[in-house]
Amino acid sequence: MFGEAIAGVALDGEIIATPYAPSEFRIKWTTLDWEADEAYKLRRAVFCIEQGIFVGDDRDDKDEHAQQLVAVSCVAGLPEQVVGTVRIHQEEPGVWFGSRLAVHAAFRRHGKIGATLIRLAVSSAHALGCETFLAHVQSQNVPLFRAMHWDVLAEEMLLGRPHHLMQAQLDRYPPCTAPCSGFVTHAHASARSAA
Repeated sequence: MFGEAIAGVALDGEIIATPYAPSEFRIKWTTLDWEADEAYKLRRAVFCIEQGIFVGDDRDDKDEHAQQLVAVSCVAGLPEQVVGTVRIHQEEPGVWFGSRLAVHAAFRRHGKIGATLIRLAVSSAHALGCETFLAHVQSQNVPLFRAMHWDVLAEEMLLGRPHHLMQAQLDRYPPCTAPCSGFVTHAHASARSAA
């Protein structure tokens, strides 16, 4: 079913109806092949089709050793589809990066999916010995990261777009030692009725 690039439109142009509104989302490390496959499809939809940053595929050499995280919508407590993703990797001992944060367009109004992906990304790296957690953040997302206790280190241009190099305040992110279980976040009633 997944392959949606922009809210309600599949990559092949087919209109997709969503007759339900998930009430919860599990944010976790990918543990199943379908989760990883759907995460890559979502990244392609956001970074290649919607934003036009990459042509065809956004994968790079970091994917070889990065840990992919996903936000999975749940219906009746069962996993349904990947609606968000981010990846983390250790650049050098103690220094971790987060990248490729993407939330499906139809779920951006939820308000917690991106933030919870960020929280698990930093907290799980922290549990693995992270001393510095960094990200190159697109400028429009800087307010979210600042609200989540990140500091701007530099402004930069990456892939033709303005970004900010930002660092998480690790003392605000307790280590998460069970990232395969991760976190659960619930939809607001207004987000469910808007879906």
